[in-house]
Amino acid sequence: MRWDAQSVTADDGALPGLDRTDLARAGLVRSVRTPEFAGITFHEVLAKSALSKVPAASRMPFGWTVNPYRGCSHACRYCLDPETLVLLADGRQKPIRDVMVGDQIVGTEPDGEGRRYVTTQVLARWPTVRTAYRVVLADGTELVASGEHRFLARGDGWKHVARQRPGGAQRPSLTQGDHLMGCGGRRPRGAATPASARPLEVVGDTVTSWAGLRVVSVENLGFEQEMVDITTGTGDFVANGVISHNCFARPTHEYLDLDAGKDFDSEVVVKTNVDDVLRAELARPSWRREAVALGTNTDPYQRAEGRYRLMPGIITALADSGTPFSILTKGTLLRRDLSLIADAAERVEVGLGVSLAFVDEELQQAVEPGTPTPRARLDLVRAVRDAGLPCGVMVAPVLPWLTDSTDHLRRLLDAVADAGATGVTVVPLHLKPGTREWYLEWLAQDHPHLVAGYERVFTRGTYALKGYREWLWDRVRPLLDERGFGRSGHRSGSGATGRHGELRPHDEGDYPAGSMVEAPARWAGAGVEQVLF
Repeated sequence: MRWDAQSVTADDGALPGLDRTDLARAGLVRSVRTPEFAGITFHEVLAKSALSKVPAASRMPFGWTVNPYRGCSHACRYCLDPETLVLLADGRQKPIRDVMVGDQIVGTEPDGEGRRYVTTQVLARWPTVRTAYRVVLADGTELVASGEHRFLARGDGWKHVARQRPGGAQRPSLTQGDHLMGCGGRRPRGAATPASARPLEVVGDTVTSWAGLRVVSVENLGFEQEMVDITTGTGDFVANGVISHNCFARPTHEYLDLDAGKDFDSEVVVKTNVDDVLRAELARPSWRREAVALGTNTDPYQRAEGRYRLMPGIITALADSGTPFSILTKGTLLRRDLSLIADAAERVEVGLGVSLAFVDEELQQAVEPGTPTPRARLDLVRAVRDAGLPCGVMVAPVLPWLTDSTDHLRRLLDAVADAGATGVTVVPLHLKPGTREWYLEWLAQDHPHLVAGYERVFTRGTYALKGYREWLWDRVRPLLDERGFGRSGHRSGSGATGRHGELRPHDEGDYPAGSMVEAPARWAGAGVEQVLF
C-alpha cells in the first residue's frame, strides 16, 4: 500500500509529521493503547483501498498484495530542496516540486555487479520540513537535502548526508573525497545547449561516476526548510545528476515517519475496514482473479491480529471471489484460521509458508525478539499439515557466520523435515539501504568480531557477493536434496497436499528451491528483507 492514498493524519504527535488541518479528511479513526498490549499504540484507520499492485519494476514474483497492518518503517526524512532537478525519462529535467505521481522518470536497477539506468514511474510525492544540509561536488553541483537523505557512492553503496542519527546511532555518511554515482550535468556529444535545457539521454547506460562528482564539502546550514520527496518503482531517481534514494526502502512503511527499531514494535497502523474494502475491489468486473500474497511486508498474523481479527474476513473475501492467495507468516496465530483456510483451499489455490531462520532458540531471540520460538513455529507447521494443508518453510534469512554452517543448516532442515514441511526455500540475508545500518548496529553490539567479515561480504551494498551466494547454495543444495526438498512446496489447489510443490505466489515458470527469484520475508526488529539466490 502507498499511504498517500490513505490520507492518514493525526493531531497528537502519535503519527509524526502529519498535519492536524487535514483531520477532517483523514482516514485515522483513533489511536488506542491497551494494558494487554503494553507499550504498543494502535492507529486505527479507514482504508480507501486494500489490494496493492506491485510496481512493474519490482522483481517480486507476485503482482498483488494485501497488508492489513503497517508494522514497521525507517526514519522517513529522506527529502530534497524543492528546486532539485529530477531527470525525466525523455532526458529533460524539472524541479522535484513540479514532479507529479505518474511521471516517467529515470531510475536504476542492478545489472550484474553494477547498475544501469532504466525508466521508472513516480508512485507518490509529499512535502515536509527538515534541517537543511548542503553537499557541494567538484563540478560545482550543489545538493540541498536533509541529513537523513541517501546518495549512492562509488564502492560504498548508499550513504547518508549526515552521520549522526537521531538518538545517537552512527551510520554510513558522506565524507570529503567520496565519489557519487550518476550522470552529472554532462551534455550529449556536440551539444551546446544551456544547462537548464540540455537533455540527458542515459536510459540503458551503465551507471558510473567521474571526477566531477567528488564530494568537496558537506555543511549543516543550520535552518529548517520545506523539502520534497518522491517514491518510485525502482526505489531511486536521479537528482541534480546524482543517484538518489527515495524515501521508501520498503515503500509501504516510511511515509509515517516512524523508525525501524522501537516504532516497529510500538506503532501499529490497523486498517480496520480492510475486509469490506477488499470485497468491494474483488467484485469489480475488471478484477482478473490474479493471485494475492499476504505477508509480503508486515506479518498478517502479528500480535495485533489477536485483537482485530482482520484475516478471517480477508481469507473469506478472497475465497468467495475465486482469487488464489498465499500467506507467509512466523506468527502462530495462523492456527486459529486453519479450518477457514482449509475450506478456502477447496475452492481456490492456497499457499502457506512459515518463516524460520534458526534452530537455536537463544540466537533466534537475540535476532528476532518478541517472535515465536523455533519450537512454536515447527509446531505450527505440524498443525498446518494436520489440517490437510501444504506448508512450506522459508529458511530466511541465512546469516553469514551465524546460521550458515553445515551443522546449523543440517539441524534446522532436519527439524523442518520432521515437522512435515512440504518444501523449503533458503534465502540468504540481504540488506537494503536503510535496513543495513540497523542490522550492522546490532551486529557490532552483539558480534563485533563479525563486522569486518560482513563488510567484505556486503561490500557492494544490498546483496551478498556472488561468490558467497554461490558458496552457500553449493552447501545448501545437497542438504535439501537429501531431505526431499528439491522443490519448494507452499501451494496447493483443491486440498492437494503433496510433499513437492512450488514456492511462487503465482504461476510464472518453475522455481525450484533456491532459484533466482525474490520472495518476501522479514527480519523482525531491524526490518531486514531477503532475496533468494
